[in-house]
Amino acid sequence: EMKIDATEPQRGQFNFAAGDRVYNWAVQNGKQVRGHTLAWHSQQPGWMQSLSGSTLRQAMTNHINGVMAHYKGKIGQWDVVNEAFEDGTSGARRNSNLQRTGNDWIEVAFRTARAADPAAKLCYNDYNVENWTWAKTQAMYAMVRDFKQRGVPIDCVGFQSHFNSDSPYNSNFRTTLQTFAALGVDVAVTELDIQGASGTTYANVTNDCLAVPRCLGITVWGVRDTDSWRPEHSPLLFNGDGSKKAAYSS
Repeated sequence: EMKIDATEPQRGQFNFAAGDRVYNWAVQNGKQVRGHTLAWHSQQPGWMQSLSGSTLRQAMTNHINGVMAHYKGKIGQWDVVNEAFEDGTSGARRNSNLQRTGNDWIEVAFRTARAADPAAKLCYNDYNVENWTWAKTQAMYAMVRDFKQRGVPIDCVGFQSHFNSDSPYNSNFRTTLQTFAALGVDVAVTELDIQGASGTTYANVTNDCLAVPRCLGITVWGVRDTDSWRPEHSPLLFNGDGSKKAAYSS
C-alpha cells in the first residue's frame, strides 16, 4: 500500500488512503512501520513506466519527496531502493528504466531520501542475497561498501529472505549479516517466508538475526498462508484458518 503505484497513481497526485490505514492500525496497536518502497522497477504506475531519462529521474525524486514528506517522523525504516541487481551469476545491475537514467540513480535516491526525512533509517532491499557466496550478494556488498566509503547516506540493508527450493536457506546467512554489519550498516530480515515453513529453519533465521547486534528485526511476508504471495508453498507462521503452526513457537 506504500508502493509507487498505490501512492502516486497519477503524476503529481498522491493518494495515501490505503497506506494511512495500515499506518494508523499499526500505531493504534503499538507496532512500528517499515516503509516499502520508494524506488523500484516494478509496480510503477503507467505514467511512470512511460518516462525515461531526466524526466524519469525527476519523477523519481519528486515521488520520494512526496511520500517521505507525508510520513516524515512516522516511519522508522524505509526501503528506499528495491531489487536493483540482476538475478543470477552476473552481479550486474538490473536493466530497468531507472537504471537507464544513469548508474548514479540509487545514490540519488538515497541522498534525496536523507534530505526528505533525516530521522528515518534508509535501507537497500533485495532478494537472493542471503547466501554469502552468491554473485548477487557480492555485488550488493560492493555497492554498500562504496556508499559507506564515499559518504552516500545508507543506514541499513534488507534481506528479503524468500527461502525456497530454488533459493534455500544456507547457514552462511549469519556470515552475510555479520559482514554487512561490519561495514557500519544495520541489517534486517524484511520479507521472510520459508517454503514448507520448517520450524528448524525459522528458528535458524531468528537465531542468525539475534546473533548480530545490528540486526534490526524480522518482518514476515504475510500472516496466513492464504495471504502469502506464494500460497502453494505454505510458507508462513499461520495456517489459512489463522491457527499457529509449529514454526510459530520455534
